[in-house]
Amino acid sequence: MAMALRVVVPPHPLIAHWLGVLRDRHTPAALYATATAELGRWLTYEALRDWLPHRRLLLDTPLAPCEADLVDPSIPLLALPQLMAGLGLWQGAQTVIPAAQVRHLFDQGGVPVGLDDPIDPRCGVLVFTAELADGESLIRLLDQLAARGVSGDRLRVVTALASGPGLKAVGERHGALTLYTAGIDPDLNEPGQIVPGIGPVAERLFGGTVVTAP
Repeated sequence: MAMALRVVVPPHPLIAHWLGVLRDRHTPAALYATATAELGRWLTYEALRDWLPHRRLLLDTPLAPCEADLVDPSIPLLALPQLMAGLGLWQGAQTVIPAAQVRHLFDQGGVPVGLDDPIDPRCGVLVFTAELADGESLIRLLDQLAARGVSGDRLRVVTALASGPGLKAVGERHGALTLYTAGIDPDLNEPGQIVPGIGPVAERLFGGTVVTAP
């Protein structure tokens, strides 16, 4: 049976606010970076809500013993920000999961680079991609992860904005995926940009033209 892509747009006013800041063409680079980091923080918080492994322990408080639910440190987390624009989301996310392992990924000639080392079979994996336009770059990465046994409930994707066509393309190939985003725009223009979108993310985030790896 084919599985439907699960897309979560958290109904939180702060998430909506920071997406609006990204949309405004007059937002300066420094504020754009802040908005991206805030979305990374809030979307990661939501992505971990029913997913982060935890266990109940008996603790000694200053007054009496007490049971508490604590994050299980024996289950590793791996963060995969797609360079360079995915770093903006990860900057906020790392305040939520500071102990996560990190591997920085970039696309070289249509091939995701940075996944050479094995991934622990118990590891939960979070992918940070700035936006989901046509979905091709993310699909290539998800294909590589699937080849390494990472798919389904082990995997979450965090992105600031997604397009309808991009979600359709990803869902047709990786239907078991769960993706968290601040919003969904219906269209792509002829060059493949999300409309109305949030502009050229890497250039706005870093305040200039960004040169990518060949």
